[in-house]
Amino acid sequence: MSRALVGALLIAATFRITAQEPTPPAPTVFTAHSDLVVLHVNVFDRKSDAVPQLPQSAFTVIEDGRPQTITFFNDADVPVTAGLIIDNSSSMLTRRAMVIAGSRAFIDSSHPEDELFAVVFNEHVRFGLQDHVAFTQSPAQIQAGLVRFPAGGETALYDAVIAALDHIQDASHQKRVLIVLSDGEDNASQHSEADMLHRAARSDAIVYTISTIDFAHQGGRPAVLKRLAERTGGAAYFPQSEAEIVHAFTEVAANIRRGYSIGYVPADPAEDGEYRRVKVLVRVPGRTLSVRARDGYTAGGDASAQ
Repeated sequence: MSRALVGALLIAATFRITAQEPTPPAPTVFTAHSDLVVLHVNVFDRKSDAVPQLPQSAFTVIEDGRPQTITFFNDADVPVTAGLIIDNSSSMLTRRAMVIAGSRAFIDSSHPEDELFAVVFNEHVRFGLQDHVAFTQSPAQIQAGLVRFPAGGETALYDAVIAALDHIQDASHQKRVLIVLSDGEDNASQHSEADMLHRAARSDAIVYTISTIDFAHQGGRPAVLKRLAERTGGAAYFPQSEAEIVHAFTEVAANIRRGYSIGYVPADPAEDGEYRRVKVLVRVPGRTLSVRARDGYTAGGDASAQ
């Protein structure tokens, strides 16, 4: 038998064996949908100090007037994703040292596994980290990012907050926080204040605001800073000196560490796209405490990220 004929027979046999092999079954794909609503909650005493180590039994969650059953509770110090949103307009020309000191105080009080990013804004909104870096655990990278662009120009606060809210959706940690350093003024945004507040209310990020209102001449828009913080369950700080601004960064970092995560499956499971109003109550005999948490979510999809 010639070599050519032997080769042809081997090819034919190989083809026959290959053709007779059964097609492997398609891999099974498992999908899951969670109806769990997760609220990040801070509790404060009369001195506005954060209160840690409260039991689950101290909390009540009410959605649209109906008490809910808490199925998830965590008061541990967990890593967070935090974004520093820093005014870089003309009003900040002489305050670079304060920005560095404040951010340093925040980073020094943070969890070593926190992932961080920075947004610096004037009439332009820019991310402080290099283009290929979305988040970092490096204090040096954050410090460099905050002074990466020269100060000057107008102020696009609303655009900056919305950009940060969009960016933080890609974070790996469930607990997400934004710290805004601004006087509340805006004269350059494409978006409106209403746009910013609407977007913030439907994010799962807690927003803290720290005012840079001119201590001698006042001005600024403190009400904007208060509305932004309150809409997300955060707090607004109005320090009276640059030293107090630095202290406010430290206090924000501490409050983040002392917060609670509370989850529940809504008694009304309808995913109708409606906004559900949520209220968290805390009761501890003999103590007067206040709660900060977001006031609701949009039913449908991932309820923890609305």
